[in-house]
Amino acid sequence: MKTKKLVMAALLGALAAILMVLDFNVPFVPMFIKFDFSDFPVLIGGFVFGPVTGVLIAFLKIVLNLLFKPTTTMFVGEASNFLLSVCYMGVACLYYRKHRTKKGAVIGMVLATVATSLFAIASNLLVMFPMYAKLFGMSTEAIIGMFSKINPLVKDMTTMVIASLVPFNLFKYGVISLITFISYKKIEVILKKYSN
Repeated sequence: MKTKKLVMAALLGALAAILMVLDFNVPFVPMFIKFDFSDFPVLIGGFVFGPVTGVLIAFLKIVLNLLFKPTTTMFVGEASNFLLSVCYMGVACLYYRKHRTKKGAVIGMVLATVATSLFAIASNLLVMFPMYAKLFGMSTEAIIGMFSKINPLVKDMTTMVIASLVPFNLFKYGVISLITFISYKKIEVILKKYSN
């Protein structure tokens, strides 16, 4: 990787970490699930420099975020964030690399939003929630209870997924996709200018 490209990746990683620190809650999920815009620089970096650089940016984001803001989830949240970032950026970039048009970017981001939402269901139900429950000495019912306090539609694991996790991820990655679509070409020109 060229030095200038590495510097751009580091800058995007730092921006992503700052955006991750500026997270906030949304009304239909518990407080341990946060909305942030940190995948925007990850996706931009992946589109401009390729998916390997996108993975590096996602990794830097997590490491730098931990320097600014210690973990409150015993690294479960950070691990989940990294995996979902890589999934989202990877799917979008791999599609866009073969279809380098506006339409290709849109389709790539739509596919990435859907794929990441599905991956989030599997990773949360099979790995992250059980790990979170074990580390914090909680039962699965307690996690469902955290969701149902916020969202009365949540009654069990299935309704937790349908009424909270899926809408959250579709909303989050849909918003990031929209911001990327609006700003990508302008940012690409700047990044390529300073990385060549």
